[in-house]
Amino acid sequence: MDRNVLTTGPQVRAACRSGELTGQTSGLASGYAQANLVVLPQDWAAEFLLFCQRNPKPCPLLDVTEPDDPVPRIAAPHADLRTDLPRYRVWRDGELIDEPTDVRSVWREDLVAFVIGCSFTFEAALVRAGVPVRHIELGTNVPMFRTDIACRPAGRFHGPLVVSMRPLRPADAIRAIEITSRYPAVHGAPVHVGLPEQIGIGDLSRPDYGDAVPVAADELPVFWACGVTPQAALAQARPAFAITHSPGCMFVTDVLDETLGL
Repeated sequence: MDRNVLTTGPQVRAACRSGELTGQTSGLASGYAQANLVVLPQDWAAEFLLFCQRNPKPCPLLDVTEPDDPVPRIAAPHADLRTDLPRYRVWRDGELIDEPTDVRSVWREDLVAFVIGCSFTFEAALVRAGVPVRHIELGTNVPMFRTDIACRPAGRFHGPLVVSMRPLRPADAIRAIEITSRYPAVHGAPVHVGLPEQIGIGDLSRPDYGDAVPVAADELPVFWACGVTPQAALAQARPAFAITHSPGCMFVTDVLDETLGL
């Protein structure tokens, strides 16, 4: 389908619901906040909420649903979290078992959904400021990496910080830090600039999630906390059942980017 026609949150969600959009959402619906998704049984929800509170950089909460309610009533009150993402991940005992485009068939009445801010949101502000965003230019997914930085544990949840990476020239990196620091609800300022080996990343050409992008000789890799972090924690905690977004395939909300800025 023509991605250029998907200019609002409702339009992106409708394309997901109809099955027309099944891939990554970076660059879509400029001006609308995008979000990560984690869905857990109610008896795991309190511990995960505490994990988010203790790790606000990778897990900034935008909304939390009531059990068995697939509607994020703050982030998008007319949406359905079971159908309105391009692609999901279904987990059993910490193992990824499926990546469907619709999770109605596996939805349960005890499920609680967490809508978590995503760095795709501040990319519109970067583009408006003339800061190049490589994966948008290439039409690919953002590269994401597991680091050796440990998140603060909460009950059964623990694991490494996951980061997204955007290569920038030094002047653009400074501007990007200034811009993204105004958006703490969608990961805020970078957590690291340059020298990826210092945070446990050995090869920028081999991301753990998403797609590799070229880094020029005059560019620095700039790393932001990433909402895929909970998926690494899920793999460690091994809940009997969970649903998440597929990396890069985000939930596009009705929240306007600028309402999240400082």
